[in-house]
Amino acid sequence: MDGKARFIFPVVMTAMMVFVVTLLVTIINLGVPPDFLWQWAKAYFLAWPVAAVSAYFAIPVARRVTGRIVAAIEGKP
Repeated sequence: MDGKARFIFPVVMTAMMVFVVTLLVTIINLGVPPDFLWQWAKAYFLAWPVAAVSAYFAIPVARRVTGRIVAAIEGKP
């Protein structure tokens, strides 16, 4: 990925992943109480920046690890 996409991709990807994960975990932990949207939004907006910053460090590592795994599966050194 080049240019601006390199910076936009982690933000968009983590926004989608954190949306689903915080929604699921909030439902599991609280059910659906009257203040569900507030509780979920609080979890989402706390977790998303942490996930986005973490992604900037994790994505290059994940690419390298993925490359090594694929090479091992395909029998390449």
